[in-house]
Amino acid sequence: MKTLKSQTSEGLNLTTLCLRGLRRFVRKPMELYLIQHGEAKSESEDPTRPLTDRGREEVRWVADFAARIGLHPAEIRHSGKRRAEETALIFAEALSLKDKIRAVSGLAPSDEVRPLAEQLDFETQPLMVVGHLPFLSRLVSLLLVGDPDRIIVRFRMGGIVCLVRGDSVESAGIGRRWELAWIVTPDIIGPVFSTLHRSNR
Repeated sequence: MKTLKSQTSEGLNLTTLCLRGLRRFVRKPMELYLIQHGEAKSESEDPTRPLTDRGREEVRWVADFAARIGLHPAEIRHSGKRRAEETALIFAEALSLKDKIRAVSGLAPSDEVRPLAEQLDFETQPLMVVGHLPFLSRLVSLLLVGDPDRIIVRFRMGGIVCLVRGDSVESAGIGRRWELAWIVTPDIIGPVFSTLHRSNR
């Protein structure tokens, strides 16, 4: 015979599970914008590795595109390395989010991706992350197929990879809830913006 204590404990556990499932079901899909920093100088040119002129231009193309389509992440996070910070600042300026940018730990090229993947489960607002390879590639692979060692998406410097998390009870769990929504790169945006600039002359 079950005691009152065990019955109460089971009831609380069942309620907790129901609430967690309901929370997952009612949350709106979350968008995650992953950006590899723009082209940077080599360490021999400058040990701090700032963006090259070409890198800045390509990032501006993509940032202007992001503004045109109305991207508005709640926050822009970057690794703190100069090339990532400069890339994030260009996006922050284009999206009018200069007060929503910050450096965070755990985004270095060789950092483990699981801590961020698990943290993303609790994010509810659109988020932009500016980082490096192989970190970003491994993160995408973990989120999409549950295996960080499989190459699923090939990043391009200055480009955006957008993932969407479909929140539901059935789709719970890392590697089963995220979908690739779209990718845009400077190679795509550059010709478009060049045509627009010529037509406006």
